[in-house]
Amino acid sequence: MSFPNRRLLVCNCEKSMTVRGPTIAHAFGAEDLRVHTQLCRSEIAEYEKALEGGEPLCVACTQESPLFSEIAEEAGREAPSYVNIREMAGWSADNADPSPKMAALMATATLPVKPARLRTIESDGLCLVMGGGQAALEAAQLLNRTLSVTLLLTDRDDVILPPVLDFPVFCGRLRSARGSLGAFEVIVDGYAPMLPSSRGAPQFAMPRDGAASNCSVLFDMTGGAAPFARTEGRDGYFRADPGDPAAVMRAIFEASGFEGEFEKPIYISYDASICAHERSRKTGCTKCIDNCPPGAITPDGDGVKVDAGICGGCGNCAAHCPTGAVSYEYPQRGALIERIQTLARIYLDAGGEAPVLLIHDGEYGTPLINAMARFGRGLPANVIPLELHSASGVGHDALAAGLAAGFRAIRVLVDPRKGGELGALEEEIRLMDALLAGLGLESGRIRVLPDNDPDALEAALYAADTPGEIARSAFTPVGGKREVARAAIALLASAGAPADEIIHLPESAPYGAVEVDNDKCTLCLACVSSCPTDALRDNPDKPQLRLVEAACVQCGICAATCPEDAIALAPRYNLSAGVMQPVTLYEDEPAECIRCGKPFAARGVLDRVKSELGGKHWMFQSAERVALIEMCDNCRLETLSEGGRDPFAMATRQRMRTTDDYVQAEKKGLSIEDFLSEE
Repeated sequence: MSFPNRRLLVCNCEKSMTVRGPTIAHAFGAEDLRVHTQLCRSEIAEYEKALEGGEPLCVACTQESPLFSEIAEEAGREAPSYVNIREMAGWSADNADPSPKMAALMATATLPVKPARLRTIESDGLCLVMGGGQAALEAAQLLNRTLSVTLLLTDRDDVILPPVLDFPVFCGRLRSARGSLGAFEVIVDGYAPMLPSSRGAPQFAMPRDGAASNCSVLFDMTGGAAPFARTEGRDGYFRADPGDPAAVMRAIFEASGFEGEFEKPIYISYDASICAHERSRKTGCTKCIDNCPPGAITPDGDGVKVDAGICGGCGNCAAHCPTGAVSYEYPQRGALIERIQTLARIYLDAGGEAPVLLIHDGEYGTPLINAMARFGRGLPANVIPLELHSASGVGHDALAAGLAAGFRAIRVLVDPRKGGELGALEEEIRLMDALLAGLGLESGRIRVLPDNDPDALEAALYAADTPGEIARSAFTPVGGKREVARAAIALLASAGAPADEIIHLPESAPYGAVEVDNDKCTLCLACVSSCPTDALRDNPDKPQLRLVEAACVQCGICAATCPEDAIALAPRYNLSAGVMQPVTLYEDEPAECIRCGKPFAARGVLDRVKSELGGKHWMFQSAERVALIEMCDNCRLETLSEGGRDPFAMATRQRMRTTDDYVQAEKKGLSIEDFLSEE
């Protein structure tokens, strides 16, 4: 059977699972689907015949994908795409028909995928091995077969030097390190070269602190604290427990091939024009910086800087970014939501019931699901897995789209070792719970499953009560993050029963309003000039402060900028249609020029200036000078120029008073000010 992009080949793996061809075919508007029994063995000719047809193929088997790819290569044909319907669906103790889930998995496998951009990394093979004793020396010897090694001994005990030493040896301790594959920078204290005359234990001379060096690969078997906050995902850094020989050998095996040219996906993109990090040295949003485990995102003026070499693609930054300035590309937002909607639609069209979305990663989640399928009950028939590069990088836009598409609940399977990296995901779940409750829908539908025990995970999935259905609606995910999220929330709202147009949200929510203290605000409009999203606006015709609530991301820059401390944030979600239009937060009477009558300023600002300067500042000591404050620009200049006076004299400091001035003023019976003004 042919799908829009691929011809599908399905096998029931020697009848080890039930695959109902008509059920799957019906979901795609076809009559039937042939189901093979031994496609990789006795029926391999059917696969070869399909290759000859020239049509792109999708094979519903991942275990034998190397065999199928090899045959395609030998035939000079494009390798098929693959989808796992066995461990993910067919091998299950659930009595329900797995075919709807199989159809959904097959449908997503045929969706076109736009690959992420790639970054080329060059490694010259320079490897710094850090460790102590004979174990470090032997590890360096093994790595030196393929890499150019330098050994930094942190402990020289039990080291037996060989008769031929083909790499340099130093002693020292690592003070700091930064960088990634091909560009590590290290600073070493106690750095000293080994004396070639060392007879017994290695001897070192002239140690010094602060020695700096570069390398492409960093091999750490010191057993101490890692030099990086997060070691996982940092390409080129290998860490092994020196007390675990097997772990050391695995690390040596992995590191030995890191010389040459490599390609790494660029996981995220960044649009500085909509970043709400900082304006005029007032810090606002720091969510991406706070939730980046490896520290790949750092402040950079009004925006941030992303180190693609360090970024491991966890996606926390993109999930929690309020504006979409940081956006995930692996996959892109639109492609992810399309996959989620396709899973729900095809599963339900094929007769599936009460679908639950299980989001997991390939490194941790897939092996766990595999263990459940092979040694336990497998996944329930209604639990549909979705593999991502990182399970924690899912934002409320995708979660809302999943619930609106028909999923009754969403489970996120994460590695317990990364439990400290789930802040962004947990905040997004709290946001969704608040939205669901405000929409009159059952909350608690999204949960994190940080469990590395297949039996415990299996029990949790089978025992969970499935909430009622919300909707079966889809939309085209176009626009930025906020537009996509609002479209998904609108579908949820139409299916719910909101008690009020205003839904109060947690403090970290990216939606909300700005509250202004009218007794403090002077309409100086400093907040308008600092707002990074143009949510706060002025009115060129009236002294007004206005807000477009849909554009407000609650970054707080306006509150930090306000000199009167008159602004407070109000996290909430406004369901009214007027949320897209500017509303007036505060307005004042226009102050009219006392000479020509033209409105030229806000009355509050003018009164504040008069109270601060009138009679207090040397430029505004007389009533005549104070009156200038209440004039427009043109009238102020005209008044100053009358009588031949210099209009800019008010900007010149008065001359220094002398003793003679006071003597002459006293003789004339005048105050010093009147005497000087006569001059």
